[in-house]
Amino acid sequence: MSTFAIINPRSANSHTARAWPDIERGLRHLYPQMNVGFTRARGHATALVRAALAEGYTEIVAVGGDGTINEAVNGFFDPSGPLAPEATFAFVSSGTGGDFRKTFDIAPGTMAGIERLKGSHVRPVDIGRVTCLGMDGTPAVRYFINIASFGLPGVIVDAVNRARIAKLFGGGFAFAFHSMVNMAFYRDRVVRLHIDDVYDEIDKVSTVAIANGRYFGGGMKVAPDAKPDDGAFDIIVMGGAAKLRALSDFRQLYDGSHVNNPTVRVVRGKKLVAAPVSETKGRAVLIETDGENAGRLPATFEILPRALNLRC
Repeated sequence: MSTFAIINPRSANSHTARAWPDIERGLRHLYPQMNVGFTRARGHATALVRAALAEGYTEIVAVGGDGTINEAVNGFFDPSGPLAPEATFAFVSSGTGGDFRKTFDIAPGTMAGIERLKGSHVRPVDIGRVTCLGMDGTPAVRYFINIASFGLPGVIVDAVNRARIAKLFGGGFAFAFHSMVNMAFYRDRVVRLHIDDVYDEIDKVSTVAIANGRYFGGGMKVAPDAKPDDGAFDIIVMGGAAKLRALSDFRQLYDGSHVNNPTVRVVRGKKLVAAPVSETKGRAVLIETDGENAGRLPATFEILPRALNLRC
C-alpha cells in the first residue's frame, strides 16, 4: 500500500506547521514509506489528491481542518463520480472547528487523531454531491463528506471565512459569534424543496442542512441521528429565524434537542432539489459544504452511497 499525506500547515492557526515534526513522527509509525505534500493555497489539497491518485497511491491521509478534509475528498471525484474507487482516505483533524471528527467520537488534537488511526479499520461511507451555481454564477459541482447547508449557514460561513481575526479564537467561537450577529438581521428565504417523492413544499426557511454527519458550525449538533453510512441524508429544515434567536433555542442547536422544536422538520432522503421562488430572487441563497463556500441556489443535493473508503 502506497500512502500520500497532505498537510495544511496553516490549519489550527498554523499550529500544524509548528507541530509538524511530532505529527510526522506519529504518522511514520503507521506509514513508514509515506510521501508528503504541503498545501499552499485554497483548493491545493484537491489538486494534490488527484495527482497522487493518478500516480497510483492507494491511501491518502489529510492533516488539517474540516476545509482541508473537504478539499481532499473532492480530489477523489470529478463531476462524473469517483476517480479511484478502491483508494482509501484517512484524516487527522487539526483545525479550528473539528466538526467531522465529532461524528466518530474522535478526541481533539492531532496526536489523538493519529492514535485513533492505529486501531482503525476501513469502512465505506456515503458522500454528498451538490450541483449548483458557483459563487461566480457558473455551474459547479462540489462533494461533501459531512454536511452541506444553505440559507443562514451559507451567510455565516461566508462571514467566518472573510473574518480572519474572529477565527483566531477558534472555529466554535467564530461560528457562534457570526451566528448571533447574522441571526439578528437575517431575513428568511422562500424556497421550493423537493425531497425524493416524500416532500414537495414551498417553505419560508432560515436554514436547511443536508446532513451526512452530525455536527457543523463549530460544534452544533444539527443532525443528531445522522449516520455517514446509511445511504440517506438527514435533511433538517428550520423555519423562522426570529424564533431561533431566543437563547434557549440557540442552545438547543448544540445539544441536538432543536429537532423537537415545532419550527424544525427532519426528513430523510437521498435527493433534494432546492430552488428560490420569485420573492427570493435578487437575494442569493448561499450554500456551504463542510464549512466552505460552495455557491448558491438553485441546487441539487444527491447522496452517493458507500462512495469512499474511509479509515477511521
